[in-house]
Amino acid sequence: MDSGPEELMPRLLPVGDCEPMDDFDPAAPPRTPQEYLRWVQIEAARYPDVVIAQIDPKKLRKKQTVSIALSGCKPAPQGYSPSLRWQQQQVSQFSAVRQGLKKHRSHWKSQPHDSNVLMPSTEDEESWKRFCLGERLYSDQVAALNRENENLGIDYIKVGFPPLLSIVSRMSQAMVTGVLEYLVNWFEERDFTPELGRWLYALLASLEKPLLPEAHSIIRQLARRCSQVRAGVEHREDECLR
Repeated sequence: MDSGPEELMPRLLPVGDCEPMDDFDPAAPPRTPQEYLRWVQIEAARYPDVVIAQIDPKKLRKKQTVSIALSGCKPAPQGYSPSLRWQQQQVSQFSAVRQGLKKHRSHWKSQPHDSNVLMPSTEDEESWKRFCLGERLYSDQVAALNRENENLGIDYIKVGFPPLLSIVSRMSQAMVTGVLEYLVNWFEERDFTPELGRWLYALLASLEKPLLPEAHSIIRQLARRCSQVRAGVEHREDECLR
């Protein structure tokens, strides 16, 4: 039994069957809607059922419109490039963190928050900066720490909340991407700090595959900024290299 086009593409408009015409001229415009629809049938009937495109991969490679190269990254100063072994160790550890987070996400998501943990809304950029980095870094006033309260415990409002599993597990992918963008933009204009590094690492580990285009862009931006910081390192003991 022949399988005609009607089986895969049911007819939607009342157009009668027609046979291909020897004098069919695709360059001549149709004069009526009915004639246009009939001529579409005639033109379609002249094509084979299966068409194989002849593609030259070499030409495609020359016309690529998407590049994953990290353009703009500064090379590491001589003697400061990480060894291949170190890179492999970091990739392995990061992969293990991602898998652990994925495995235990549902458990930590169900655990109650501490009463002092109030996560901002996704759109509240300034509140997220305060939440992650603390009032001291946010206001750039390190001396503003009240010494009288140091013995009363950690004041997370001042020093920032750490990226606990009970916090990051509650963050949607939109929130993870948004907060990552806020902190990378913050990093563009300020120095690296341990608080910032912990949150960047945790948020990167929380990203799920496939990555959204926004996440690709943010990661490239972060890579460029990190290369700038590394290019300005003057000694091997700098904490930015650890």
